[in-house]
Amino acid sequence: MSSDVPIFTIGQLAQVKGGKRMPAGTALTSQKTSHPYLRIVDFKDGSIDSTSLQYVPDEVFPQIARYVISTSDLYISIVGTIGMVGSVPAALDGANLTENAAKICEIDASRVDARYLSYYLRSAAGQSAIRSLTVGSTQPKLALFRIEQIEVPCPAIGVQRAVADLLGALDDRITLLRETNATLEAIAQALFKSWFVDFDPVRAKRDGRAPVGMDEATAALFPDSFENSELGEVPKGWRLLPVADAYDVNPSRRLSKGVPAPYLDMANVPTQGFSAAEVSIREFGSGTKFVAGDTLLARITPCLENGKSAFVDFLDEHQVGWGSTEFVVLRPKRPLPSFHAYLLCRHQPFREHAIQIMSGTSGRQRIQNDVLGRYMVAVPSESVATAFGELVTAIHRKASANNAQTRSLASLRDTLLPRLISGQLRLPEAQAIVAEAA
Repeated sequence: MSSDVPIFTIGQLAQVKGGKRMPAGTALTSQKTSHPYLRIVDFKDGSIDSTSLQYVPDEVFPQIARYVISTSDLYISIVGTIGMVGSVPAALDGANLTENAAKICEIDASRVDARYLSYYLRSAAGQSAIRSLTVGSTQPKLALFRIEQIEVPCPAIGVQRAVADLLGALDDRITLLRETNATLEAIAQALFKSWFVDFDPVRAKRDGRAPVGMDEATAALFPDSFENSELGEVPKGWRLLPVADAYDVNPSRRLSKGVPAPYLDMANVPTQGFSAAEVSIREFGSGTKFVAGDTLLARITPCLENGKSAFVDFLDEHQVGWGSTEFVVLRPKRPLPSFHAYLLCRHQPFREHAIQIMSGTSGRQRIQNDVLGRYMVAVPSESVATAFGELVTAIHRKASANNAQTRSLASLRDTLLPRLISGQLRLPEAQAIVAEAA
């Protein structure tokens, strides 16, 4: 492949059509219907994250029935976070598409492979072309006719398919690593709930049973009875404390104005998983400061409702990072391990409590720290806390290693395409690189 490959505009290769907003006076529902509605928040790295889907009520669907997307189309976001591109999985074929996105459809398969087109638009070259055609400062937007003007280098269709297969192998490996991490986090969440919410080991010992999935040495750390507290039963020797007493909430951190430091933007805080997507370096101005081992919880709507939380594992021991003023920083006090705060932030009852106590004007509601601090948590003995810390630390380390490999594979994927198009790298060489990396 060389740099003189034929170039076509998207308008020459496909049709571009817009999505549709919900009719005035109607709303999406979380109750599952046969009409999923794809929003920008559901777009994730070339595909759709279906964990928080919203649906069109059956009685509303006829009004927007024309505005659907199929598995043979590509979506592209045109408002907000512009230029997110990907395909729709088979399970969401025929889903409605938000007005903040467009679909690239009726793709001419004799000229361009849809997967190749998706990879190109997600590459640095494709994203640069998208940015150059975006207009507006306060509310940037990518017009449909501008999408049609995007130029795409199109080598022979067989070569395009080979490139898409190559990059798809990397995506498959990335997907597997992410699925593994989802399983690891589910295990950590289950342990958190079992030990500190349901008190399963204590109940088992009280009833004369061996705690499930626990060795004798760990089981011996738990009491075998409960005692009464103002808020109900608690394992004997444990305490029920408000978050304000069990954690440091927004603890003081030192960072001088103008000093370059790691910066985490709210957009890069995950809605699932603990790992921040991207951290940059910026001179400190005004924002929330944090250190390694802190947990960040978005305190403003809709970020809180969307699940934005992160565990700070991207800083060195003596580094101080900073980010949005809309973070609440949580740091467990002894004997609780640092990851306890992250697991609490992912615990559904705590999230629901945080959402319910938000206050402020519509669209700008926030958590008030003093109110959040009243939420009660069970604080175990130091031996139980230490055992839990060892278990979740091992899980976190494995997940962190998987995240590092995911980032490495994603970087490799994103660098291969321009090198192949420019002729700097030949397909057999790229295939060997991918085989070694995966």
